[in-house]
Amino acid sequence: MTRRFLFLLGSSRSEGNTELLARRAAEQLPADVEQQWISLAEHPLPDFEDLRHDSDHVRPTQGDVALLLDATLAATDIVIASPLYWYSVSAHTKRYLDYWSGWLRTPGLDFKATLAGRILWGVTALAHEESEVADPLIGTLNHSAAYMGMRFGGVLLGNGSRPGDVLDDTQALARAKTFFTQEPPLARFPYEAS
Repeated sequence: MTRRFLFLLGSSRSEGNTELLARRAAEQLPADVEQQWISLAEHPLPDFEDLRHDSDHVRPTQGDVALLLDATLAATDIVIASPLYWYSVSAHTKRYLDYWSGWLRTPGLDFKATLAGRILWGVTALAHEESEVADPLIGTLNHSAAYMGMRFGGVLLGNGSRPGDVLDDTQALARAKTFFTQEPPLARFPYEAS
């Protein structure tokens, strides 16, 4: 299968530090790798309704929910580019991940089976010098990948608060050059680690 990267921008503003870092990493992808970029702020999802015990799950055919579902199913690699907001993913990003619950129960999608073996990546910018403050964000993405049977490429971390600050983070820019070249392992929950 030809690789197809879906970049989901979770920031409330365009061209923020997280997006800049994600774009630097994406520049390193081979020219034949397809890229799709979607701003979750420009394609807002309605609040998620938990209908897991209802039988009314239908595949969306129009609007932002359909766009994001189709893009997710078509991707071999899903990149969550979310700034660190209150030590986790942004509200836009969390809402998108909440929709996975509904897509798991939509007849005919085989959502979990389709995503199994594919790769989930993360990119984030944070204002702290200490990277440990991003552990909740990293855990959210790792655990989501583990539940879905996906591979997890980790999270590319950059430092920046004011617009453009991340471009001064030489270590993050160096990591961006090789971030997508790794062969990620199958994601595991912490209790599964040996």
